[in-house]
Amino acid sequence: MRRLTLASLLLWAPVFGQDTKEAEKLAPYYPTPESIVEKMLQIGDVKPGEKLFDLGSGDGRIVIMAAKKFKADATGIELDDDLYKRSMDSIREQGLQRTARIIHGDIFKQDYSPASVITVYLLPSSNDKIRPLLEKQLKKGTRIVSHDFQFSDWKAEKVETVEDDGEGRSHTIYLYRR
Repeated sequence: MRRLTLASLLLWAPVFGQDTKEAEKLAPYYPTPESIVEKMLQIGDVKPGEKLFDLGSGDGRIVIMAAKKFKADATGIELDDDLYKRSMDSIREQGLQRTARIIHGDIFKQDYSPASVITVYLLPSSNDKIRPLLEKQLKKGTRIVSHDFQFSDWKAEKVETVEDDGEGRSHTIYLYRR
């Protein structure tokens, strides 16, 4: 019987780790301007103590503002290693660990049933991919706030265009309710 040495295990480590990285990246990282983050949370009518999930949370700015300014219990889901670490460092630096957290994982493998509010800044095709999961898990009355891109087959309760925020373009925020 052949023995595995540490060196041979290290050579195989990338193969063993592949199963955990099969998750699909649903959008490139493009940070939402702070003014738009605040507007999204206002349009979503986020209240203290409500459970908010940010799908594809990037550097954590929506989660952090939801916890800090709106007093929500905020959770982000982020697949990218560096963005996950950056957002968790920022949460720790601001002392928000009790009300803000990031799950380092796949958006499709989470339970959103406790959510009061869901925020997303994903591509249109990605919104369509996660829509069945949200339809299955979200309770009646859950608010979904989407930055710039609609969910097909859902009728927005509110659509608000925010003119140039200083970066040279306008933003559209869609509010849906299950």
